[in-house]
This record gives sequence, C-alpha cells and structure tokens, in this order.
Amino acid sequence: MTALPLVFDAPKRGLPPRHLADLTAAERAAAVAELGEKPFRAKQLSNHYFSRLTVNPEEMTDIPAASREKLVGDLMPTLLTEIKALACDDGTTRKTLWRAHDGTLLESVLMRYPDRATLCISSQAGCGMACPFCATGQGGLDRNLSTAEIVDQVRSAAAVMRDGQMPGGPGRLSNIVFMGMGEPLANYKRVVAAVRRITDPSPEGLGIGQRSVTVSTVGLAPAIRKLADEKMQVRLAVSLHTPDDELRDTLVPVNERWSVDEVLSAARYYADTSGRRVSIEYALIRDVNDQPWRAELLAKRLRQHLGQLVHVNVIPLNPTPGSKWDASPKPVEREFVRLVNAGGVACTVRDTRGQEIAAACGQLAAEN
Repeated sequence: MTALPLVFDAPKRGLPPRHLADLTAAERAAAVAELGEKPFRAKQLSNHYFSRLTVNPEEMTDIPAASREKLVGDLMPTLLTEIKALACDDGTTRKTLWRAHDGTLLESVLMRYPDRATLCISSQAGCGMACPFCATGQGGLDRNLSTAEIVDQVRSAAAVMRDGQMPGGPGRLSNIVFMGMGEPLANYKRVVAAVRRITDPSPEGLGIGQRSVTVSTVGLAPAIRKLADEKMQVRLAVSLHTPDDELRDTLVPVNERWSVDEVLSAARYYADTSGRRVSIEYALIRDVNDQPWRAELLAKRLRQHLGQLVHVNVIPLNPTPGSKWDASPKPVEREFVRLVNAGGVACTVRDTRGQEIAAACGQLAAEN
C-alpha cells in the first residue's frame, strides 16, 4: 500500500503579517500600545472591523488621522483581494475567488435562502487529504490560511449582505460552514481561533452564534476529540462517503490512519460532549458508493455509534471537468435516502447550488 499523501500542518511560508483578527482582545490592546497609542484605540479598531465591517481608514473618523494611518497600516494589512465573483441561481449564489498577499488563491461561496444566508469558507489554500473525487484534494495543499484570512472571508460576506449586494435587499449573514477548500482540522489552531473571532460578541468578534457555525472534517479522529474539549457549540460535520473501510481507504485516504469505527467513535464523543447532533456528509457517486447494501450498512453503523445524535446529508456529486466520477441517478439517490431513513437514521438530500459557476470547492481556483 502506498504511503499516505497527507499533510497535517502546512509550512508557514506565505502567511500574511499579523492582523487585528489574528489577535485576542488583550493582544490587540498590547499591539496598539506597542505602536505608542492608547490601548482604547484597539476597541475602536475592533468596532470598525467587526461591527462596521470596514477596513477603509477614511471611514474611521473617530481616530486621529496620524494615528489612523499607523494603526491601520500595522494592524489591518490587506489580506484578500477579490479576483473574480460569479453569480448564479438568480443571483442568490455568489462565488468569490480571492488572491492572498503572496498570490495564493482561495474561494468562498455565499448562498442566500429565504430564511438565512450561508457562507461556505476555506481554511486552507488547497488540501492535503487527496480525496480523488474532490477538485481541491487533487490539487494538493499550498498552505494553511491564517486566522485573519479565514475571518476576512466572513467579514466581506457580511458586508455584502448588509449592503444589499444580493437579490432580496439588505440582510444578515447568519450561518458559516467550514466546507470550502482545505481540511479545517488540519489547520486546527487557526480554525479554532477563527471560530472564536466569528462568534465572539461584537465588537470583539462578528457576533454570529456558535450554533450557526459548522466545522467539517474528513475524519481526523484525535482532532475531533480535541475540538469537543474546546466546549464550543459548533456543529460537527463528518465527510464519511461510505460506511466500509475497504472503499473509504480509496475515497478518503486518511481512513488508512483512522478507520470508520474510530471516526464514528470520536464523533460520538463530540456529540456527547457538545450535546449537538453530528452531520454525516455522503457524496453519492454513481456505481461507487450508492448501492442499497451500503445504505443499509450506513444506517446500521451510525445507529450503533451515534443513536439518534446524527443526521445524514446526501450530496449529489458536483463532478469536475474531465473526472471519471459522476453523480448517481435520481432514482438511485431516492432509494438510498429511503433505505437510510428506513434503517432508523434521519437522512435528506442537500440542496445543491452553483454547478454552472464551478462551485464545487477548488474548481474556480484550478481554472485560474
């Protein structure tokens, strides 16, 4: 068996200079003091970034011009530059390609629904998990994103919603899912810090509730347990994709390190510790993992490990150009969902969006 092409902590090359969003409230005050400014300037900066959602120094009129230039220059360096924004679904899905300071490309997708607005964000540029049906996984890992690069995707989308730049008029960004480029738990420290910035009350953070944040993983079992011990209320989503180790070793190579049983045991620990139901992500692939017996086995194993503390999201595969992988036919999908539900586990099909704008994570960056 070949060695696993996995990278769990990317080298720090290319990480941007420190940013306000990298720092805790106490660290911001200390950083401001180091620049010779009064510590209360840190709260003013935080209010502009996290509450007013601005990085434009000209709008920070409560700070003297000379101090403003120094503070913004040192603590609010430009992190992400929008390269391209594509819209579909009558404008309610918007995918943005960002370029970081070192040329690194990453993506985020904003989806507006009648009752919510959800942003799918990236935690790494590329991914080292090497899942063969995933555009990002096939491109490999470039580097981890900094805490602030993760948070800035959210700040930018929150401003888009507030300013009514999507159909439906001004609104509020309500949900965050770490399901873009990268394996969040392979960038553990920065992702946890980003979750805290996203969920801390304004003006210390963006004020989005922890229960409205979902962190996805392909199954890094020790990191799942570590995340549980953070005692946060974020939802955990596990990209399982098949209930049997033999196939999962191929679809999700990290399975060679942590088996299905180990992953589901860690997920149960997370559910018990957080009191939150775990989501199981299952990309349905034609003639690969869509057989009736796999649906029945999935229900059996989830019921054994997680009882009622689980919900399965079946995801119609969004195939990448030239890929041998394709979505299962709708009748097969319906039967798969029926069998999982019949096995005593709640199962639904996730709403899919953005196929015409290459919204499967990694596609737009690969094209550019």
